[in-house]
Amino acid sequence: MKTTHAIRMTAAVALAAVTLTACAANEQDVPDTGTALRGELAGSGASSQGSAQEAWQASFQKAHSAVTVNYDGGGSGAGREAFTAGAVQFAGSDRAFKVDEIAAGAFGACAEGSNLVELPLYISPIAVAFNLDGISELNLDAVTIARIFRGEITRWNDPAIAGLNAGVTLPDLAITPVIRSDKSGTTGNFTDYLGAVAPEAWDAGSVEEWPYPTTTHEAVSGTSGVADALRTVGTIGYIDASRAPGSVAAVKVGDTFVRYTPEAAAAVVDASPIEEGRSAGDIAIRLDRTTTAPGTYPIVLISYLIGCEQYRDPAHGALVQAYFSHIASEAGQQEAAAKAGSAPISAELRTRVQSAIDRIQ
Repeated sequence: MKTTHAIRMTAAVALAAVTLTACAANEQDVPDTGTALRGELAGSGASSQGSAQEAWQASFQKAHSAVTVNYDGGGSGAGREAFTAGAVQFAGSDRAFKVDEIAAGAFGACAEGSNLVELPLYISPIAVAFNLDGISELNLDAVTIARIFRGEITRWNDPAIAGLNAGVTLPDLAITPVIRSDKSGTTGNFTDYLGAVAPEAWDAGSVEEWPYPTTTHEAVSGTSGVADALRTVGTIGYIDASRAPGSVAAVKVGDTFVRYTPEAAAAVVDASPIEEGRSAGDIAIRLDRTTTAPGTYPIVLISYLIGCEQYRDPAHGALVQAYFSHIASEAGQQEAAAKAGSAPISAELRTRVQSAIDRIQ
């Protein structure tokens, strides 16, 4: 994990620009804002944001030139731990901090008594991806998905799968579920869906670490590990849709089967309420996984950018505010959509997000 270096202030005010670790090949034309910033900014967390972070960093570089932003995509749990310890100034996480975690925690980069800013700035479907020779489309419902990942359905030609896929010749082949071995927000969102929609088949609820025996499974670390494992015939896994190799299943919503799209993911987010008990800058969304609204895809990952309302070092606050504003902008959201296949936030949500970012100091 990259650690934060001390920010050097050349005068009473820090002066301009950002040198980033992203490749110059990903840069896009962005006007110079003339923002007076200088220093180093460290973030850590969700691997799901990896491609989007590269795009955001590259375009941010076009508008700035004297700030270094490092993002280590080692996983949501690692990011929250690093942020809590004060090793980084911001975290990427596939879930917001829980209310009791915030109440119990002292966040190292934050001034004493500061609230958190948690912003839903990376919205992506989680694909149920599979690899079967000659089969590019499958229909699955939540109960069947749960039983597959619990290891109860072990062959691809099981009647439960065949019954959802009339006319598809399924092989008599062992199923290898691919799961995350690390503490993962993607696992948390996937299991949250199963617990909400198929509680009769999934009694573990929403958990970030795999809760059941894994004798038939392949456990791997990170989004890239899942993508690599899914290149083997007979596998099935859950993965950020932008990184899914090969084929993905359509998921039953109401009486229809819905394939993921960024638009279907965004529709679920806009239809879901903000969690109760949060401060004004803490925009944690309580996703309605059980919706039956047409055209919605309920297996959605919301990855948050997390920072402090008030930093111990005001220079850090200025850097985080500028970077988060760039990510939340319409251009920043479109960059992530083009690079990572994420769903841009709506104009209504952007207004609320920017109000939260304005609280950062």
